[in-house]
Amino acid sequence: MRYVPSSEDIDRVIAVADSEMQDYLWTIRDTFGRMNEVNSLRWDDVDFLERTLTLYTRKKKGGNLTPRKVPMTNRLYAILSRRFAERDKSIQWVFWHTYWSKKTGEFLKGPYSERKRSMKTLCRKAGVRYFRYHALRHAGASLMDNNNVPLGAIQKILGHENRTTTEIYLHTIGNIERHAIQVFETASKNSLSDSLSTKKSGLANQG
Repeated sequence: MRYVPSSEDIDRVIAVADSEMQDYLWTIRDTFGRMNEVNSLRWDDVDFLERTLTLYTRKKKGGNLTPRKVPMTNRLYAILSRRFAERDKSIQWVFWHTYWSKKTGEFLKGPYSERKRSMKTLCRKAGVRYFRYHALRHAGASLMDNNNVPLGAIQKILGHENRTTTEIYLHTIGNIERHAIQVFETASKNSLSDSLSTKKSGLANQG
């Protein structure tokens, strides 16, 4: 069974990352997006007025890209607003890098294709069991499920065609999806608050 990290372990990993990687991880965490979906996220896909963003995925090999809208958490809205204000207007992607192209023999700017090595380094640095980006989707879905979010809402946010796929995860934006995101954000904050309180209590007892 694939390891699903606790909210506390995810917080630890994000805490040891640099600012760019923190933005990237929060975006994956708060949208429940797949790595390739977030890598290809463009500014045209971000709607600050409606506080939503559109992620695209290819359901079948060779098939068309299928869009889905995801409401932004307040945290994600703040992150993307800052990045938008500071962006290089010549770059269309939200997350990008400069890389050497063997094909053209020059440095190019473009979206990330993969960042798997980074997670291994961050997990080791944070002192937590290694988990992949995809585990953030599992963790978020479980958090919403534990807080009684309807399965249908979780299914839509994750972009699953079948309810069965969403059930396996758990062992137009409507109000139900917005409520699901709100529950997730509140539960995430409560988890972090409980974690900090436990640490403080432990330090007090040691004293």
